[in-house]
Amino acid sequence: MDTKEIQRLLDYIAKSPLAEVSIETEGLKVSVKKHGEAAPSVQVVHTPAPAPAAPLAAAAPAAPAAAPAPVADNLYTVKSPMIGTIYLAPGPDKGNYVEVGSSIEPGKTVCMIEAMKLFNEIDAEVSGKIVKILVDNATPVEFDQPLFLVEKA
Repeated sequence: MDTKEIQRLLDYIAKSPLAEVSIETEGLKVSVKKHGEAAPSVQVVHTPAPAPAAPLAAAAPAAPAAAPAPVADNLYTVKSPMIGTIYLAPGPDKGNYVEVGSSIEPGKTVCMIEAMKLFNEIDAEVSGKIVKILVDNATPVEFDQPLFLVEKA
């Protein structure tokens, strides 16, 4: 997690109703607590990374990161407003909120994201038709991660 990502997290927390967030990744632990109207307090702890199980020379070379594909002018990308676990349906035995081809309008729920044991319904911000679902059900999502592509009406 770099400084830019931490700043985005702080900006998001400052605007959200969340009072506290803790994130732990390999080598880093970040805790953010909001105290009323005051600026959030931040604690960043660098933790030692675990030793590799095999020599580095034996590791497979990492694939180069793919550049994000450009999005057509008439497509809108619905992005995750928070870090959490995405659910595409309101329950395990229920149908998805939206499917490819579904029509949406502002205010229509397109998915739910669980963050810190709270379930947050994510509503559409534009009118249009879902052309691609970019995430799988019950998987972790990051802040600002693309979730759906919508062909604007």
